[in-house]
Amino acid sequence: MQDELYIKRCIELAQKALGRTYPNPMVGSVIVHNNEIIGEGYHHKAGEPHAEINAINSVVNKYLIPESTIYVSLEPCAHYGKTPPCALKIKELGFKKVVIGAMDSHDKVNGKGKKIIQDAGIEVTSGVLEKECIELNKRFFTYHEKKRPYIILKWAESADGFLDKDFKPTAISNSLANQFVHQLRADEHAILVGTQTAINDNPSLTARNVEGINPVRILIDFDLKVPADFKIYNNEAKTLVFNSIKEENESNIHWIKIGKENFLSELMNALYIEQIQSVIIEGGNFTLQQFIDAGLWDEAIVIKSEDLKLENGTKAPELDSKPIKIQTLRDNILSFYSSNNR
Repeated sequence: MQDELYIKRCIELAQKALGRTYPNPMVGSVIVHNNEIIGEGYHHKAGEPHAEINAINSVVNKYLIPESTIYVSLEPCAHYGKTPPCALKIKELGFKKVVIGAMDSHDKVNGKGKKIIQDAGIEVTSGVLEKECIELNKRFFTYHEKKRPYIILKWAESADGFLDKDFKPTAISNSLANQFVHQLRADEHAILVGTQTAINDNPSLTARNVEGINPVRILIDFDLKVPADFKIYNNEAKTLVFNSIKEENESNIHWIKIGKENFLSELMNALYIEQIQSVIIEGGNFTLQQFIDAGLWDEAIVIKSEDLKLENGTKAPELDSKPIKIQTLRDNILSFYSSNNR
């Protein structure tokens, strides 16, 4: 039970960096001596010290470390990247015990960190709150295990199931739901729309209403119909434009050539190469329905305005699934779906 308590604290710490650690996972670490936390830390962003190092650096009396247990939500790394391996640091300092939440399926780690520590004669326990630790890094695990980003479908619809009124842009979400959406954008790695949505709505796809990092913008525009002066082409975020005409980089805009045949699998491969770990699909009905029909999604969030009837316009996508959670934001009802619950 004590182990679970401290791993839970590791998860809490790790969550503070949501949306900021790409391409690295979120990790938290706690150091315990005689049932008392003497150090804790988390990984803030890629290129900066990992959670274990921040926890070690926070310990005031370093002489207590050989008598202490270090808890970490994800297996300590075993490779040299922008920082040295954490497993070697743990070995060097000679912790009494190491408790790991989830093992790291990344090729460069995958049991190697645990082995380094065990070979040094340090006791290791792993798999504590494993499910919760995997959920914490669902984006990271999906990316490395399925070779594609974690996919979140999102749309707003009227009470009678339309995305707009008479095929013209229509405000459906209230201000609270809008703020939720902007936080979602700040938390995820990228956001995707198709040609028609970009032309109809001229969206900037930024997280401007909350504090956070703007997501990478992804535009599917095979024939490059979206005008160059539209907001999606401004310099507020990196933008990937998937098209069938050109392949070039210009400042923050990257044009990537892709075929129309097997479009979704080609797109997933390209996003994997670009190291995109999660994507919100905010496209219109056509784009969203393509992902739904292919079974290519992990979560879906549907915002319904229960007092708004639009009577005519673009029909909302059809998702044959039951919500796992429902949240009310004034007159908007948010339904959350999971592909595991189909």
